[in-house]
Amino acid sequence: MKRIATIVIFAALIFAGTACTVKPEAIRYGTDNCHACKMTLMDKRFGAEVVTEKGKIYKFDDVNCLVNFLNSGDVQERDVKYTLVTDFSQPESLIDAATAFYLKSPEIKSPMASQVAAFENNDVFKEHKKEFDGFYLTWGELITQYK
Repeated sequence: MKRIATIVIFAALIFAGTACTVKPEAIRYGTDNCHACKMTLMDKRFGAEVVTEKGKIYKFDDVNCLVNFLNSGDVQERDVKYTLVTDFSQPESLIDAATAFYLKSPEIKSPMASQVAAFENNDVFKEHKKEFDGFYLTWGELITQYK
């Protein structure tokens, strides 16, 4: 009987540990709405997500909605576990916002007119920079630009 009780308790602890894991969630394009502007996320080349330490997930259809949210103070920086953006060259693929390469160009037609695309890889960024006449932005510059 003790052995069964031990197994049940151990299984419950394992389940409780996995149930509390905080992680990003895939954006459901055509279903999820932007937390900031309330529009339905449609363009799979754009999108962003903030995941808090407590597991609350905020989704955005464009980087300017994301940055405006982060600058609003609604969530403190210390409470954010993940800040992710969609890789323009790999639609639906979420990447770390802080390490992404950003291309700003009037030729990039983003959902809320930020005209910004994010790339995980610098070489891919450079290829797209040849296609879209624009310039490079760091995450820090992007955060400042939309204050």
